Amino acid sequence: MSAPDTSRVTGSINARLDRLPITRRHRFALVAVGIGMFFDLYEVFLAGTLAAVLGKDFGVTGTAQKLVLASAFVGAFLGAVVLSRLADRLGRRRAFFLTLGIYSFFSVLGGFSVNVEMLIVCRFLAGVGIGAELPLSDAYLSDLMPANVRGRMIAWAYTLGFCGVPAAGLLARVVTPHEFLGLAGWRWMFILGGLGAFLCWLLRRALPESPRWLASVGRAEEADAVVRRFEDAALRENPGRPLPEPEVEPSPAGKEPFGALFRPPWRRRTVMLWIFQSVQTFGYYGFGTLVPLVLTAKGYDIVSTLTFTAVTFIGYPVGSALSIPIMERVERKFLIIAAALGMLVLGLAFGYATSPTLIIVFGFLYTVVSNLFSNGFHVYSGELFPTTLRATGAGIAYSLSRLATAVMPFVLIPLLNGFGPTAVFVAIGIAMLIVVVDVAWLGPRTTGRSLTSIAGQGAPS
Repeated sequence: MSAPDTSRVTGSINARLDRLPITRRHRFALVAVGIGMFFDLYEVFLAGTLAAVLGKDFGVTGTAQKLVLASAFVGAFLGAVVLSRLADRLGRRRAFFLTLGIYSFFSVLGGFSVNVEMLIVCRFLAGVGIGAELPLSDAYLSDLMPANVRGRMIAWAYTLGFCGVPAAGLLARVVTPHEFLGLAGWRWMFILGGLGAFLCWLLRRALPESPRWLASVGRAEEADAVVRRFEDAALRENPGRPLPEPEVEPSPAGKEPFGALFRPPWRRRTVMLWIFQSVQTFGYYGFGTLVPLVLTAKGYDIVSTLTFTAVTFIGYPVGSALSIPIMERVERKFLIIAAALGMLVLGLAFGYATSPTLIIVFGFLYTVVSNLFSNGFHVYSGELFPTTLRATGAGIAYSLSRLATAVMPFVLIPLLNGFGPTAVFVAIGIAMLIVVVDVAWLGPRTTGRSLTSIAGQGAPS
């Protein structure tokens, strides 16, 4: 098949997907991906939740404490780089199996660690497995969902995923003080995460490969077969309502080299996303992973700290749910900017708060606003690149956030110990100001546009 014909076929697949109403097949994909996100986010926030416990009861302090916090993120950096690229080369589905399979095995193994060194290694390897989970999920759902509801549906998946954050906090509060079957409670936190991820791995066996990806690499018949199953489901679930004619736009096909990220128009978007991911983590994960240590520094005991943390973490799924009705009504880049400014204000308020009531209120509000921010940028990063670069572009940039999160304990913990909680949140505020300038200056508009149209924009607006 000639290149122009391949381009036309790819455009036809894209247009047919965009004209579909939401079906049970879409919802199944959303749930299967969302459950994987649940365990990614459970893992991310597990470190901060357990840091205080390990420091108090198991002698993990100083450099070892920082390494426990950082190890999974260093692994996630490597995993995001390698597995995101594989997703564009070998397919989204295969990459999904790798991410959860590796994470599940090493998370369970980490629960049986005989010393701190083994725990650090297991968390590093579990991080490798799950490092590409979120950018790969962004790319897959962006591929699958129709343009007019893409943001809303991805927000639903993240709402399910973010239930993993309070789950980590609540389980830590309930499980860590006790032993079960001769194993300390903190060990069960890792074992349960790994076993749950394995069940999700089994569920994802029923997911189809991305038809946009299949078409982009020349596997047109397979792409057509997947889309036909979605079209048949739409006709069955909406009897008497024929599907509208697809508005076909020719779309680039074929494998793109990594260097394409640094050519116009992708270069400007790549730079924007790399800056963004390098600093946003101090605002988003900085709060989530260090809040137990911040509360300890404010003088609260372990039980109170875990209780406050668990209540505060409820704001993550609440904020994610609040993003659903506004995701398609507000331009993505402006939602990100507004939420970043809100995080700046609420973070400083949390840093200055001294009473338990204010700590819970400002902490809860911070997590609510931070998930308006998070859902906005996850949807956004999955829209900025063409199919052949979508997982690579989002994943490589996201790997920088994991690397920054690994560095973060070595920056923010000394700042916390030397200057107190307020200094930590001043640093977080500066990071969020950089985010605002970066997205406002370099970010394109994407809300409601087809992926083909976004890919064809010559420059951000």
